[in-house]
Amino acid sequence: MTWKFSDLARLLKNSLVAVLKGEFLLRLNVGRYFVHVMYTFLLFGLIIWLSLMTESTMAKVEQAKAELKELEIENAELTYEAAKAERRTTVEARLTELGSKVGEPEKPATRLAE
Repeated sequence: MTWKFSDLARLLKNSLVAVLKGEFLLRLNVGRYFVHVMYTFLLFGLIIWLSLMTESTMAKVEQAKAELKELEIENAELTYEAAKAERRTTVEARLTELGSKVGEPEKPATRLAE
């Protein structure tokens, strides 16, 4: 049997018409494998969904890491400022700037008897 271009054109035309009518798989007698085809599509859909969920979770993790790093930097700055503000010389300088008469005691505190 020899093939002609007209045979190829007719085959393509029939296949296209079958695809448009929705009969292509039935003409190929794939109906008995319908359950397997649906199962395969279900598995592919599940794999795609899981990969999207994983990607979304990883994006959230990266965002949380960046936010945590910013908060650690802010915490370090606040700790430094708090330690700096507690120094005796800094406290005395601030009190004098504000015009306060409070200062370091010159003699020890007097204990009251109970």
